Amino acid sequence: MASAGTDGAPVDALRAALPPGAVLTDPASTEAYRHDWTRLPDAGFPLAVVRAGSAEDVRAAVAWAAEHRVPVVPRGAGTSLAGGATAVDGCLVLSTERMTGVEIDPATRTAVVEPGALNAAVKDAAAAHGLWYPPDPGSFRISTIGGNVATDAGGICCVKYGVTRDYVLGLDVVLADGRLVSLGGRTVKDVAGLPLLELFVGNEGTLGVITRVVLRLIPLPSPAATLVAYFDGPRDAARAVVAMGARVRPSMLELMDSAVIDAVEAFSPMGLDRDAGALLIGQSDAPGAARSVEVAGMAECCEQAGARSVFATDDPAEGDLFLEARRAAGPAISARGSVLAEDICVPVDQLPTAMERIEAVAREHRTEIPVVAHAGDGNLHPALVFPPGDADARRRAEEAFAAILRVALECGGTITGEHGVGRTKRAALPAQLGEDVMELGQRVRGALDPLGILNPGVLW
Repeated sequence: MASAGTDGAPVDALRAALPPGAVLTDPASTEAYRHDWTRLPDAGFPLAVVRAGSAEDVRAAVAWAAEHRVPVVPRGAGTSLAGGATAVDGCLVLSTERMTGVEIDPATRTAVVEPGALNAAVKDAAAAHGLWYPPDPGSFRISTIGGNVATDAGGICCVKYGVTRDYVLGLDVVLADGRLVSLGGRTVKDVAGLPLLELFVGNEGTLGVITRVVLRLIPLPSPAATLVAYFDGPRDAARAVVAMGARVRPSMLELMDSAVIDAVEAFSPMGLDRDAGALLIGQSDAPGAARSVEVAGMAECCEQAGARSVFATDDPAEGDLFLEARRAAGPAISARGSVLAEDICVPVDQLPTAMERIEAVAREHRTEIPVVAHAGDGNLHPALVFPPGDADARRRAEEAFAAILRVALECGGTITGEHGVGRTKRAALPAQLGEDVMELGQRVRGALDPLGILNPGVLW
C-alpha cells in the first residue's frame, strides 16, 4: 500500500518521481524544516520534505503537489526573519539547499547561480575574477541567492549600490502547475514582452519556485575609507544622516543605538564606547581624492549634528573592524533572549522622528527594543527582545511590533524594506497598500496559482 499523508496524498508516487533520498517523511528528519529564524509558535508539520538537486526535481515535486492539492513551502537556508519559510500542516517543504552551482562569465560580467548557493559563495566566486556582487544582507554568509531574490534582499551597501532586483538579469522559475519558464537572460537591456522578470523578484515564493538566477556583476570598488562618530542619542545621529543626503553618497551608512552597542560589547567585546547614545559608521569608496572629500563631508555633518567624537581612517583593515562590529549586531541581540525582528523603511528625512517614536513604543509597551539601521536609506531594524517562555512579555512585544509598523506608515514609509511581508506582517499589509492594490495583487497571484498551493499564508 502506498504511503500517504493525512489527506491521502500518495507520497510513494513522489518518491518514485525523484532521486533516491530526495524525499524525507520521518518526523525526526522533517522537524528541522518546520521553522525558519522567526521560530513562529504555530509552525505546521510537513507531509514531506523534498531536497531538490535540480530544476527537474523541482518540477516533479511541484507537479505532484498540484495534482494532489498539497501546499508547497519553498525553502533555501531558512534564514527568513518574517516567517516566509515556515511550514504549514500537511505541506510539502521544497528545499533548494542542494542546488549550489555558481558559474562566472567575466566577459559579460554575469553569474549564473542555482538558488541554494550562498550569497557569500557568489561574492567569493566573483572576486576571483576581479568582480563584485554588491547585495549583502546581514545574513550574507548563510543566506541563499534564491531566498535573497524571493525577498528582494538588501543590506549594508544598498545606500549606494541598490538591492537584489537591481542585479537580477534572468530567472528560471517553476510555476504552480510544474511548468518551467525562463525570464530575461544575460543582456542588460531587454524590453521584449511584459516585465515578468521583475514580478518574480520579491514574490516570497507565492508565484513560483526559482531554480536559476542570472546576476549582474560589477568591478570591485576601491578600498573604502571609514568614518566613525559617537553621539549622545540616536536622534542626533539620525539628524547627521539627513544632513549628509544632500552632500555625499556614502557606500555605507549604518546606525547603532546604545542598546545595540551594549549588546555587541557584551557578546563580543570590540572596544566600542558603551557610554555613547548612538554610533554612526560611514564609508566612502569614491575614487581618488573624492574619497577624502566625501569622508570630510560626512564628518562635518556629524559635528554639526552634535557628535561627541568623530574618527576617520583610510586603513581598510581598521575600517573592517567597525564593519564587523556592525555585523555582530544580529547575533548579539539574539543572545539577549527571544526576538521579534522588525524591518521598516521610512523616507530619510523622517529618520529622526521614527527613531524617537520607536523609543516611545518601547517605553509604552515595556519592551526592550534595540535599533540598528541601514541609516543611509532609512531602513530601520528594531529588534523586540523578551524572555523566552514569558507569555505576557511576548504579548507586549507583539503589541509593540504592530505599533512600530504603524509608525512606519505614519512616517510615509513601508512595513518592510528587505525582509518581506512573510507571515508576521501580513495583517498590516492592507493598511499600506489599500483595497484596490490588495485586490490587484490577489488577482495576479490567483492567475499564476489558481489552486493557492504556493506558500499559503504568506503576504495574504
